[in-house]
Order: sequence, then structure tokens, then C-alpha cells
Amino acid sequence: MENLTGHFLISTPQMLDDRFKEQVIYLCTHNKEGAMGVSINNPNQEISMLEILSSTNIPLTQRPLPPVYMGGPVEISAGFILYTSGYQAVNSMEVTPRISLSRDARLLQDISQGKGPDDFLFLLGYAGWAAGQLEHELMDNSWLTVPGDEDVIFRTPDEFKWKKAARRYGIDISMFSGVVGNA
Repeated sequence: MENLTGHFLISTPQMLDDRFKEQVIYLCTHNKEGAMGVSINNPNQEISMLEILSSTNIPLTQRPLPPVYMGGPVEISAGFILYTSGYQAVNSMEVTPRISLSRDARLLQDISQGKGPDDFLFLLGYAGWAAGQLEHELMDNSWLTVPGDEDVIFRTPDEFKWKKAARRYGIDISMFSGVVGNA
């Protein structure tokens, strides 16, 4: 199987796990040991970015703050920042040349001071798969894979991301049948 790092996993109507219904997962790593990604269209209605900044004693910003996202069901108390790589963080993982992932609290400080990345998502938790688990779910037609897209991640309203991620590759995901392939 090809390396899917930097791709979207778009849940299909055949997805049996309700936690991933109509979800778009951005894969941050995929190799023979497994995969890790974050859901980019699941805003958390119970906690705000203001609360996150306040709880870490980071000075509050005057600019509007984006929502906090539920990145996935694993380690939901762990915070992650997915951001455009024009900003250079000391402790980060480059997913693609344009997108990085970090858990560094200094990045939150820079965001609060208006010195952070132009585009970012703050996420709690992640989605993870053991070796071979994701490949099995792909064979079960639970996911459609397409290349990730910065515009979908950072500039598309959450309620449209699931359909738009597929539509960018000519797929109407709401009409999707049980036949799956790679776009």
C-alpha cells in the first residue's frame, strides 16, 4: 500500500463506527507501524479556544479565536496544532512541505500574541491505527482516500468539509456506493 501521509481519509456511508460518521481525517503519518491523523471537521461545542488559553495562563488575544476540534478518540486530553508551515515552530513534525503538526505550548503563546501561523486548527486527541488496521478498514470500504488539501483544512466551513474534500476529486460522497478506490 502506498504511504498516505498528507492524504484525507473521508468516511464513507459504509463507516460502521459512529464516531467517524461524515468525518474527514487528515493523515499526519502512515507507515508499516500504523497511522495517525486528526479529524478536521469536528468542532467541540463544549470547550472554547479562550478556555484553552486561559487554562494555560497564556495571555488572551483580542482577535477572534477559532473553535477547538476533536481530533479523534485517542488521548482526548492531548492538544495538537495543525498549521501552515510558513510559521516555524521549534518542536513540530512536517507532514508535507506546507503543513506541520505540533504539541508545543509556545506555539499557543505565539498565536495569542498574533505572531503564530496564519492558518491553524487546535485539536484535542487524534485518530490512530495499529499496523495493518487502516489497510483493513480501507478494504472494508469505510474510508475513501484522496490527497489532502490546505483549502479544505483551513478555509472551508466545517459543515462542508466532508463533501468538499471528495468533490475536489469529482466524487459525490453522499451518493457513494460500496465500491471504493483511490482518487
